[in-house]
Amino acid sequence: MHLTDRRPSPEALLRAAAREGRGRLKIFLGAAPGVGKTFEMLREGAERLAAGVDVVIAVVETHGRQDTERLAAPLPTIPRRQIDHHGHRLEEMDLDAVLARAPQLALVDELAHTNAEGCRHAKRWQDVEELLAAGIDVLSTLNIQHVESLNDVVASFTRVRVRETVPDHVLEGAEIEVVDLPPDELIERLQQGKVYVPAEATRALGHFFSKENLSALREMALRRAAQNVDRSLVDFLDAHAVAGTYAGGERVLVAVSELPGSDALVRAGKRLSDALRAPWQAVFIETPRAAALGADERRRVADSLQLAASLGATIASVPAETVIEGLTTHIAGMRATQLVLGRSRRSWWFELRHGSVVERLLRVSEGLAVHVIPSEDATPSRGAARVRRRVDWRGMGAGIAAVAVTTGLATLVEPVIGAGGIDLIYLLPVILISVMFGRLPGIATGVIAGLAYNFFFLPPIYTFTIADPQSVLTVIVLLGIAVFVASLADRLRTRASIGARSAIENAAVAAFGQALARASDWQSTGDTVCTELARALDVSVLLLAQRDGQLAIVSAYPPDMAELSPVDRAAAEWAWSRGEVTGRDTGTLNAADWQFHPLRTTLGTLAVVALARSDGGAPVQATRATLLSTLLGQAALAHERLRLEDQLREVRVIEERDRLRSALLSSIGHDLRTPLTAVGGALDAIAVNHPDEPALGIARGELARLRRFLANLIEMVRIDSGTLAVAIEPVDLTDAVAGAVHDVRDLLPDARLDFRVPPDLPLVPADPRLLHHILLNLLTNAATHGAGKVTIAGERLPHGVRLSIADQGPGLPPGGAEALFEAFARGTGSDSRGGSGLGLAIARSFSEVMNVRIGARDGEEGGAVFTLDFAID
Repeated sequence: MHLTDRRPSPEALLRAAAREGRGRLKIFLGAAPGVGKTFEMLREGAERLAAGVDVVIAVVETHGRQDTERLAAPLPTIPRRQIDHHGHRLEEMDLDAVLARAPQLALVDELAHTNAEGCRHAKRWQDVEELLAAGIDVLSTLNIQHVESLNDVVASFTRVRVRETVPDHVLEGAEIEVVDLPPDELIERLQQGKVYVPAEATRALGHFFSKENLSALREMALRRAAQNVDRSLVDFLDAHAVAGTYAGGERVLVAVSELPGSDALVRAGKRLSDALRAPWQAVFIETPRAAALGADERRRVADSLQLAASLGATIASVPAETVIEGLTTHIAGMRATQLVLGRSRRSWWFELRHGSVVERLLRVSEGLAVHVIPSEDATPSRGAARVRRRVDWRGMGAGIAAVAVTTGLATLVEPVIGAGGIDLIYLLPVILISVMFGRLPGIATGVIAGLAYNFFFLPPIYTFTIADPQSVLTVIVLLGIAVFVASLADRLRTRASIGARSAIENAAVAAFGQALARASDWQSTGDTVCTELARALDVSVLLLAQRDGQLAIVSAYPPDMAELSPVDRAAAEWAWSRGEVTGRDTGTLNAADWQFHPLRTTLGTLAVVALARSDGGAPVQATRATLLSTLLGQAALAHERLRLEDQLREVRVIEERDRLRSALLSSIGHDLRTPLTAVGGALDAIAVNHPDEPALGIARGELARLRRFLANLIEMVRIDSGTLAVAIEPVDLTDAVAGAVHDVRDLLPDARLDFRVPPDLPLVPADPRLLHHILLNLLTNAATHGAGKVTIAGERLPHGVRLSIADQGPGLPPGGAEALFEAFARGTGSDSRGGSGLGLAIARSFSEVMNVRIGARDGEEGGAVFTLDFAID
């Protein structure tokens, strides 16, 4: 296969499709703080804003630097979220406000930042992932020491362990721009106080900010950016079927074989990979000749691949007709730039016909550097030679017998067809032996057939002398056709063998998938996984999953498997909690008898598969690692399907419960209207005859309370049913608050009210009816659960208006504002009668549909403060 014979990579196309509809992430990567990442991010944001892009600052840390503050000032900024944490006021990015604002581009500083408790996500990079999923482009900043895979390396020479890290997969899909500054200039900035205050700068210069540390960090940042560019380039080339190496980064391939010395090749490949800081892979080309390998040769291949895997390489086993063809195809698919292989000891005839392996690879693989590692032991073992000799002699014996039978047949038919047609009959044994035993026995049979034809049928007969020159040509043509037919038959036999092996593995994978598709519950799926894996790989299999908070065996094959030993159980727990392969022949807890593979999906680790051989050998040969990976992937998807089905059933139960609740609320709301109207009429009649009755005021107050409760029920039904209509228009907050205060005058007399809403506040966009309900519920909550005065204040913000309602009660209950805004949540307060628990939930629902931010916090002098933030363009 030539490098140009390519098709688009399905994996690359799937990755490209997954990025459709998502926002784009650009990371400004630096070697250390102070190189100017935030400044560069703001500068690009300003350029995008000038070009007409909708840009906002979600969060930017200026650290008091005047240049950075001046650059950030013209950009629209979304106010940060205030969070009380152990008595301290913290400010975090308001993720919901950014999503509601839905800009084209958001600037999010310090990607590795850890959010305060109470935020939706623990890490800022998770906030960024949600913004990207919503289709918002993001510019962010990151220092190289915060990359997860480089954390240990940085700590080894800086002696500083960075706790805030970003997973590598976040960087893999991002565009990276390196913000570079020479170490001397960065140290000078540090001494001038442009990075830290003087006391901290002096301490940093003696530790983290030494010149050697900065130089090493700078190199790591540049290399990481180059790797990201290389990965993006390879994805593009694979998705568009573009041939060529395009070595933006190095990629190392190690070709192992059954010959002694393959472990030396693997170690040489590891050293080359480390020197180049490049990914590497070890591959074994499975030719038909590999079927004749002995047990020692097969174990040597498995050990070499296992060694490569333990040293951090990916491994592969590729079936091919010849080693050259297999390597060429794999080099093209991997786009390898460096190849490591051992010295091949071939016969002079092979070298004369085909040229050296290196020369042939260089002819078909442009841009490839080949490293040939010599080995004194690179000769086939006697066992393998004996196998091949036995097969050859059997084929040659069969060829002699076939020629003898053909000669007898030709003697019988010669009187009928004449001597001129006998030569074609001798092609039959050549084709037969070539198909059955391969090329060399077929060629030998052709030579024997030519000699037999000459001896028995060409005059003078019974001698090897050829009297007629035309007969000489006939024998030569016969031998040539025999060699060609033998080579062609052997090649077809080889391809059929490779196709049969691939078909067997594909059939095993297909059968496994069909068996999993028929399984409809956890137990049957577990039994299927164990049974099919045991049959496909000839191993014993256990399936472990978490039951009642503990990892337990849920399926096994054979079914009568014993309990795990303490070491095996520890390895299983490690695989479950860390999502890593553990146990026998791995780098973690390798004293275990079983090898444990986690079934990981986007939902996390769902189960653990344990493998072991009855003879105590390696659970899975390295040459079958690809098949194992495919089967485990299908098993993981089957478990993910079951988990999603369980979640879907839970959602349906919740939906049915919500439907019943909405029906009940609707029924109660409509059934209470008539009795309340009748009660109101009766109270009016009593007031006519007994105007001074003391209980009349209490009854009217309770009636008003019931009517508010009924209104809340009806509004909750409308929210749940999705029939809530919104009509946004400019609203005067002074009039809106005054109207709400008038409606709750029985709960909030003037003596308890402190009205501080300026009349000159700008009009705010809102639905007057929904805003009236929000204010009613907030005022009712303040009057019911608070004590003393209720303060209503309005203030102008840089990008909007804030209305706050503060009471002097006990403050927010345990669980904070989020718990308080849930439906049927009831706080504590001075009014022992409590409430329905619907008012604040309705207020939040109405606020969301009007794009008004509602919040709650404890007041500085006690009590609770509820705020409404109206955005004004």
